[in-house]
Amino acid sequence: MIEINQNIITSDGEMDTFIVHPDENGPHPVILFLMDAPGKREELHDMARRIAATGYFVMLPDLYYRVAPGFKIDGTEESRKIMFEHMSTLTNSMIVNDCKTLLEHSKHNSAAKDGPAGCVGYCMSGPFAFAAAAQIANRLKAIASIHGVALVTDKADSPHLQAGKISGEIYFGYAETDEHAPQEMIDSLQKHLSGTSINYRVELYPGTGHGFVFPKREGKYEKASAEQHWERLLSLFARNLK
Repeated sequence: MIEINQNIITSDGEMDTFIVHPDENGPHPVILFLMDAPGKREELHDMARRIAATGYFVMLPDLYYRVAPGFKIDGTEESRKIMFEHMSTLTNSMIVNDCKTLLEHSKHNSAAKDGPAGCVGYCMSGPFAFAAAAQIANRLKAIASIHGVALVTDKADSPHLQAGKISGEIYFGYAETDEHAPQEMIDSLQKHLSGTSINYRVELYPGTGHGFVFPKREGKYEKASAEQHWERLLSLFARNLK
């Protein structure tokens, strides 16, 4: 496996990005891995490595590079408050632009395949992946939102409003009990998607709470469900990224 941390230039600054991919048999399909609110950290690097080990060129950017490069929650209440402040500065359009920059950057690496690409967004990045699926439909063919928040809102930029533009397969995985992604939102999402012709799946994981896929999320991690999420994610990529 080959790993690098690279500062990728965007219109808003330098975006620190962890890139990992196999050291042979390339080029490999690109996967954009969009972080959850606690920040870009080794736990996510390990998850990116797991995806890359199955044959992908994975790019994990620090989405807080505009306001707080390198921020990681430290478990204190003050840090949690700051996390939500940083999270509130991000918009769908910002991260879609970042995704476009990442895909363009990948074209300059011989290990990355210039073809169908994937994207997975966790928690706060669920809506970013959803929005990118519609706005970069020519490249993104396998998209996943895992316990994503704010997928259906009353705002003009709510990602569900452009869902009909998605040309790839999209998967939504949800915890059974999630204060950040309530059942009402999931019901609204399903109702809206049922009126489109896109290829989608919405799945609820029984007995889980928000953050159940993260091994270091104390009191939340559910191994069996987390492994099921990996099966869903990797099979999604395998079906759509050749």
